[in-house]
Amino acid sequence: HTFLDAMPKDSLKIFDINLRLHYYTKEVIEFSLEKAHILKINDEEVVKIAQLFGWEGTEKEICKQLLSKYQLDILILTKGTEGSWVLTPKEESFLPTPKITIADTVGAGDSFTAAFIASHLHGRCLVASHQLAVEVSAYVCQQHGAMPRLADAHLELFK
Repeated sequence: HTFLDAMPKDSLKIFDINLRLHYYTKEVIEFSLEKAHILKINDEEVVKIAQLFGWEGTEKEICKQLLSKYQLDILILTKGTEGSWVLTPKEESFLPTPKITIADTVGAGDSFTAAFIASHLHGRCLVASHQLAVEVSAYVCQQHGAMPRLADAHLELFK
């Protein structure tokens, strides 16, 4: 709490929920959601959040509840091979996951989030930022290790 409370009001706060085993509580999640501007969540985590909060509905409905209840600016839902959603109060974007040969999925979610945020901060539209995130994440999945060097074509998009 201390760290988040010390952050300047105008700083961008991104919550990559990363629910692991029993290392979280409803109170910590709610506090973090209340402070966040952007939430990154995956399909397995949506199910856990719905159970924790006693909510029912589809993944997308649960995500829209999170977006509304916690006044998030953006919610990113990744669904592995099934694609991804990026939702705002006024827009939504769905993109399928490219058909690729997977070498290693470690770092896929983090690279997705980083690419989306970097593009978003450069002022690109929701769909363009989403597309870059999908491409970078797919590239990372085709490499071994969590932090491969990005291809020059991807690096150019960050300039």
